[in-house]
Amino acid sequence: MDEKITLNLSDDITEGLKTESSKNSKTWLVFLIIGIVSIVGGSGLILGGILMPHEELPTLIFPVIPSKNTIKQTYSALTGEVLTDPDQLNAPTYCIQTPNGTDGARPQAGLNEAGVVFEAIAEAGITRFAAIYQNPQSAVIGPIRSLRLYYLEWDTPFDCTIVHAGGADDALAAVRAGGYKDLTENYTYMYRGTYRGRLWNNLFTTATYLRQFSTDKGYNTSSVSGFSRMTPEESSQNRIDSLIKEKLVITKPTTTNTSELTPQVATINLYFGNVPAYNVSYAYDFTTNTYKRSYGNGKAHEIYACPAENLGEKNPEDVCTLTQMGPKVVVAIVVSEKKAADNYHEDITAVGSGTAYIFQNGVAIKGTWNKASRSDQIKFFDDNGKEIKLAPGQTFVSAVPSYGGVEY
Repeated sequence: MDEKITLNLSDDITEGLKTESSKNSKTWLVFLIIGIVSIVGGSGLILGGILMPHEELPTLIFPVIPSKNTIKQTYSALTGEVLTDPDQLNAPTYCIQTPNGTDGARPQAGLNEAGVVFEAIAEAGITRFAAIYQNPQSAVIGPIRSLRLYYLEWDTPFDCTIVHAGGADDALAAVRAGGYKDLTENYTYMYRGTYRGRLWNNLFTTATYLRQFSTDKGYNTSSVSGFSRMTPEESSQNRIDSLIKEKLVITKPTTTNTSELTPQVATINLYFGNVPAYNVSYAYDFTTNTYKRSYGNGKAHEIYACPAENLGEKNPEDVCTLTQMGPKVVVAIVVSEKKAADNYHEDITAVGSGTAYIFQNGVAIKGTWNKASRSDQIKFFDDNGKEIKLAPGQTFVSAVPSYGGVEY
């Protein structure tokens, strides 16, 4: 474990550790419980610490005190986060097919607002996203590219408008036969950017256009079947419990109130194939409890975060700001994958089961994934058959081919 994180400790905690240490000459292991102050409906956790001698039961000297949440909360079915406006629970959702090639697709715009992002190879080893939005605000969203059948199968449980620019024949036939809410390339609700570096990856939409489409078509609600999620309070406690279980040790206590910590899983590498530009690396950020996303060639996965305003038909390069993607949850599902009949596109088994890796709250869980049908949501289970709940927040689900790899 190479990455180490520095945290500041308060004077009170430092003095407490000194006092307790002076009472016993035995060697102490010091476990730090992360102080997570999540102001979610008035709930939070107070910083705590444990001193544990090798031969004695733990002595709790800075107890963790979860506060009771007396206000009934409404949680997003898409992300599991608290909704400040409960009326948004059934707001329209949009599943936008977003390219990820090195041919002008990057940086994407508005991807930071997607609650769930599916990632898989589209063709020739090049990955593409199915990004699911609910109540988007971004002034620019895209680019938008074509649909594949396996993206549609992942999209379906979210009851979303499928936003795309054409697609494979089997995917388009399934959209027509299934009566989906469908928005394909349409210059009433989309536009072409003028930035030359985009090449053919220059089809965009806006949050305003998406809302207008829903209003015009009468698609005013979505009944989202999301992943099984922990509440924010459960996730905070899960993080603390994981750290205690894994014996996260303070390695270098100092007189300047800082200590270096090593998270259990600091780096994740996902291999879709042999092209580094399409493989992915995540670095766990201990402070923000997020996973900073980069490509396998070392470049940060930057996207354009755009203002929540109606700016008209703009290039993201002109009105947005670059920022690095950093989801709260990373999931890798191992899938059966081969070339399609045309020997160019991909044929991915999206309905079925396989190995899954869930990365959240700094730890990893290896288990299985199961999707019973196109309309059923994916479920995750540990080795004992218990369903795994995901932490709330933006979630990346990467479909890694069986010939690829997952390292951590």
